[in-house]
Amino acid sequence: MMTDKPLILWFRRDFRLSDHPMLAQAVATGRPLIPVFVLDAQAEVLGAAAKWRLGLALAHFSQVLARLGQRLILRRGDPLAILQDLVAETGAAGVMWQRMYDPQAVARDTAVKAALKAKGLVAESFPGALLIEPWEVATGQGGFYKVYSPFWRAVSARGFAAPVPSVTSMCTPDVWPASDNLADWQLGAAMRRGAAVCLPHQRVGEAKALARLDEFIEESVERYRAARDFPGQIGATSGLSENLAWGEIGPRTIWAAGQRALHEGAAGAEHFCKELVWREFAYHLMHHSPQILTQSWRDGWEGFAWRGDNPDAEAWRRGMTGEPFVDAAMREMYVTGRMHNRARMVVASYLTKHLLTDWRVGQAWFAECLTDWDEAANAMGWQWVAGSGPDAAPYFRVFNPAGQAEKFDSDAAYRRRWLAEISPKPGPDALSYFAAVPERWQLRPRAAYPAPIVTLAEGRARALAAYAARDGAEPTQTHGEE
Repeated sequence: MMTDKPLILWFRRDFRLSDHPMLAQAVATGRPLIPVFVLDAQAEVLGAAAKWRLGLALAHFSQVLARLGQRLILRRGDPLAILQDLVAETGAAGVMWQRMYDPQAVARDTAVKAALKAKGLVAESFPGALLIEPWEVATGQGGFYKVYSPFWRAVSARGFAAPVPSVTSMCTPDVWPASDNLADWQLGAAMRRGAAVCLPHQRVGEAKALARLDEFIEESVERYRAARDFPGQIGATSGLSENLAWGEIGPRTIWAAGQRALHEGAAGAEHFCKELVWREFAYHLMHHSPQILTQSWRDGWEGFAWRGDNPDAEAWRRGMTGEPFVDAAMREMYVTGRMHNRARMVVASYLTKHLLTDWRVGQAWFAECLTDWDEAANAMGWQWVAGSGPDAAPYFRVFNPAGQAEKFDSDAAYRRRWLAEISPKPGPDALSYFAAVPERWQLRPRAAYPAPIVTLAEGRARALAAYAARDGAEPTQTHGEE
């Protein structure tokens, strides 16, 4: 093959220039490079918020590449057909990409690689989305880890190479292939009026992600362990889930920063690194047991007496359950595209236990509303709380929203921030929720706050009775409550 033949770089969720092994290797070949994004079937079915956020990421990354004299070529359709067409149009030597790990992506990428190689073309996939590939860590018996603590010990003991330096220049082709217009894709169409409300809460692109990391390490990592569970404490967490989800920052960049802080004595740095490895654990599990995305992971849970979608779940989606901590969290997600992790546990427990609703109902709503949507992490998180997943807390644990609020929002700052109905002078965040939701919901900030759709005692008792029926035992009030 002639060395002046270009390479097609197939970007998916890796919109950055640094800590990017595929991009660094491609630049090192000295070939002209043609960055491409394909809006395929997987991207087409993203939830409203995630699809809109993808559009923001693409627009920004196009600008970043333009500053290097590059272009991001946009095409829509079947990736294999499009990539083959681009090879024919440009005379490219082949295609490079960063790996994805969900079952659909693996099947797609495997087919693309086989077809390209069969034609004698370059077809190379690279790591970069994770600290460690899901198949590279195993138990002493050669199996995969099903519990987080030993996984953390195994992964953290390995050490990782330094992040790959940022690419500062790229060779360009003499002739560019045609590109779709991003605006024509209307990736934000399903967000309707909510997009304007959600936009100020996004920090799009690699530069903002790196600044966000630096700010967190300098100002907040010291108190991370002590403060991370308190959703009313602004800046106590990094907020990097948004940027990790779209590959606007590499995990090794985050790990390296956390490790530096740890070695400099920052008290919360190890817990920060553990949260990053919790994400790795989710991908490890998805690789080895992909059914975790759609089925109860533990045996015996598919027949559990969860309800399907129901009117109570609709009240939960709308932030109108009458439980202030739950409703505040649901509104935070709708307005910002993210939700504090402590709040995620509480709202998931409330839906699956107090409302006895299938975890997949909640998983689907999170997929619709989160701009940091991560298929592996969210599936594992939902199943962990529901009790059906790996490394689950005791399945009979029921988070008490009122008790959680008293413990982690004792001054009610979080609840007042998001619930206009309980605030004497509602702030912009509380009011913006009503500007974002569909008009058909007919929600008004001055309306009376709803009564609880179920009392906490009643919901807990119902959940314990369902667990007892599952176990063939009598319900007991000694089961854990938090």
